[in-house]
Amino acid sequence: MHTAQPIRDKEDLAHIKAYYKTVRPNRRNYLLIIIGLNTALRVSDIIRLKWEDVYDYRTESWREHIALAEQKTGKTSVIFLNKGVKAALEEYKQSLFPGTTPVPSQDYLFSSYGQGDTHISRIQAFRIIRQAAQACGIEGVISCHSLRKTFGYHAWKQGVQPVMLMNIYNHSSFQVTMRYLGIEQDDRDRIFRNI
Repeated sequence: MHTAQPIRDKEDLAHIKAYYKTVRPNRRNYLLIIIGLNTALRVSDIIRLKWEDVYDYRTESWREHIALAEQKTGKTSVIFLNKGVKAALEEYKQSLFPGTTPVPSQDYLFSSYGQGDTHISRIQAFRIIRQAAQACGIEGVISCHSLRKTFGYHAWKQGVQPVMLMNIYNHSSFQVTMRYLGIEQDDRDRIFRNI
């Protein structure tokens, strides 16, 4: 298979989350992986996020939701920011702007070369994710899209209704969602394994 695969194994998932946090500390790269795994956003949308998208300057707190027009579809998505994402955002913010230093609202979260007015490229995001996957020994085709697929795969395994995943991914059918998440292949493999 040459298609990006979700990270199925929970231990692999824990390792890739920890890579840029503890093994090779880099708060920006850690945040990229955490947002990718927890929001189901495409990397093209993640790298375009600005501080004002996630931080409410009026209340001086993290927003509850990200609202954005998806680059690929043009559809508006409203994504809940869970505790894990907010914790990663706070760590990143403190690493860049310690104490009460104001955060520049128009700067990109994932700035390139420390320049807030330019975000990292999709290729750079791919390198960040691929490096972590290789260092963690995760096999298979792991790319930026793997983070998006991993979100759905584990949501599926936790019992999230297929219609919700179809809605999140804007898929036209349940079969498309199953194929997208690699569920069909898992089911086929299980049959062959158990014969």
